[in-house]
This record gives sequence, C-alpha cells and structure tokens, in this order.
Amino acid sequence: MTNLTQKLMGSGDSGKPASRIKQNGINPQDQKRIAAIKTAILAEGDRIRARYPILQHQDAIGMAILMGSMLGAGLTAWAYLHGVLAWYITIPVIAIFLSFTHELEHDLIHYMYFRKNKVMHNLMMALVWISRPSVINPWARRHIHLHHHLHSGTETDVEERSITNGLKFSLLRLWMMFDLNWGIKLRVLRLPSDLRKRALGRIAAGNFPLATVFWTLWHVYFVYWVVEGVSILAGVHVPWPDVLVNNMDTYNAIAVVLLAPNLLRSFSINFISSNMHYYGDVEDGNFVQQCQVLNSKWFILPHLFCFNFGSTHGIHHFVVRDPFYLRQMTAKKAHEVMRAQGVRFNDLGTFRRSNRWGEENQVQGKASPQTAA
Repeated sequence: MTNLTQKLMGSGDSGKPASRIKQNGINPQDQKRIAAIKTAILAEGDRIRARYPILQHQDAIGMAILMGSMLGAGLTAWAYLHGVLAWYITIPVIAIFLSFTHELEHDLIHYMYFRKNKVMHNLMMALVWISRPSVINPWARRHIHLHHHLHSGTETDVEERSITNGLKFSLLRLWMMFDLNWGIKLRVLRLPSDLRKRALGRIAAGNFPLATVFWTLWHVYFVYWVVEGVSILAGVHVPWPDVLVNNMDTYNAIAVVLLAPNLLRSFSINFISSNMHYYGDVEDGNFVQQCQVLNSKWFILPHLFCFNFGSTHGIHHFVVRDPFYLRQMTAKKAHEVMRAQGVRFNDLGTFRRSNRWGEENQVQGKASPQTAA
C-alpha cells in the first residue's frame, strides 16, 4: 500500500486475507451467529451446485453473460439509432444490461472467472470496464474493494465513503450519488492540503482514459442544457458555437445510448449500496453489523438497474466464493438463516442515522480529518 493510500485509509492492514482478521473485538454471540450463517450459505451453495452440474462451468457462464450483456446493450442502441425504440425505453433497457457487467466486474475483482488464465481474466476485466466507462478502471478498484471487505463500515473503508456512506441524507447526497465524479472530488477537497493534490492525481489516473471522457461529455452536455433552459425562460439567446448547435442530434443520441444508461445504473447501485452498508460504529470484521438486507418493495425500481444488489450483497459479505447469479439462487435459504441470526432486514432508519448501526449519538470516538472528509 502506498503512503498516500495509507493516509487516506488509515493504519489498517489491507494486505491480510479475510480469514486472518482478528475477531477479538467481536462479541462471542455474534461470532457464533457468523459461523452459523456461513455454514448454512456454504451448504446451500454446495447443494445447488450438485443439483445443477452446469454451474461447474463458471468461467464459461461468466463470459457468456458478458457477451450477452454487451450484445444486448449494443442491439438496443442500434434499435434506437434506427428509430425502432423510443429514448424512454432505450435508456432503462441498456441500464439493465449494464447492471450485469457491474456484477461481473465485482466477481472478477474476487478472481471468480479465469483465475488460472491471466489473459482471459484481464480481457474480461477490460470488457466490463469498456461496457461501463463512467467508473474507475477495475484493476485500481480491486485494492479498494478488497480492503472494503476486510474493514467494511470502518474509518478506512474508502469504497463506501466514496459513494456517500456516512453522510447526512440530503439532496446534495443524492446528487453526489448521481454524479459520482463530482461527489468524490467534493470529499477530497475537504482533505488536508498535503493530501489533496496527490489524491486528485490518483483519481485522475484511475479515471483515465474512459471515465475522463465520459464525465467530460456529461458535464458539457449538462451545462449546455442548464444554460439553454435558463436562457429560454429569461427570453434571451445564447450564441453557441456552430459546431455545437449543428451536432446536437449526435450529442443527444450519445446521451441516450451512453450517458443516461450509465448514470441511471450507477445512481441505482450507489443508492442501494451506500444505504445497505452500515458505517461509523460497526465492530471491525463483524459481518452481522456490516450490512442489512434491502428487499422491500420500495426498492424494486433501483434494484431493477443493479441486479437486486440490496437483497443479495449481504450474503456475499458472509461467503465470498459464490458468483452473483448463484447468490440469487441461495438467497431464500440464506435470508432465512440471516434473519434468524439477527441480520437486519429493511432497516429504513439508516436514512435518518447517516448509516450508523446504532443511534448516531452512540458512536464512540472522534473522527480523524481524513474521515471527516
């Protein structure tokens, strides 16, 4: 871990495998609950694998889902560009296809596909990044995400903090989830000055080149329509450059097939993930306190664009080995044992408590300058 990352994350050792995390701070009752949940999920996964032998071909399944998702998104874009589909159908359909590629990237970060074939593994990593150009490159995200699993909900959990976990719920927080590029920069700008420039530099490096192009296009497009809307209401004319005015049909098409689907997908996963994870007062390594299960009917719409993430991601915190589609298959049994062992379901109070496990005034200790940022 670099010195900058250590300062940003704190002093936690992100190099330890999950199995080596000390559990001395976890109360014995929760240790028993964790063991019971893990045992049940592993047994259910083994049962389903034995029942459906095709699941043994995990590499092929992952690649097939990726090819199908990219083909589906491409054909949907083609249908829109040829006047077959309306924009309001195109955007959500492409976003649904992209949600599969997000789950694949997450599984790839945990080496679930082509673990022994570096060429194919890295090819899949590149393709899921190309499919969702609004995100940082997955190789950079891997380190941050694995650290998230080791110390979820603690001061050093940069991944969850970057998607607004722990902030007061507000319109600003909603906007930061939607425009994650500016949301992260707003948090970095509150870092101590000696870290700010280097942090922004690392963000730029992680975004280059795909996310840099994506967010530049989005911000130009957004500013154009804000200014144009205000000028129409004010009854004035803005002398836009001819190259902009003459190519608006092209820019609108890019917005429909590229910008809007990615923004819809990313907002949905950011909204669900940042509110299903607890932050600030959880015991380090205590899986019972790290996540809740969000499967209320009120979350059907965002779940449509993030593959039911809130319902199944908590399973992944207990048992990492299973790919996303298998977690859907084990969810019924997993939820039964998780509920019986004290994992929370649909705890909507998290929106009021800034994602704290307990009441906010029960949080012990003071935040460091990095955490405050």
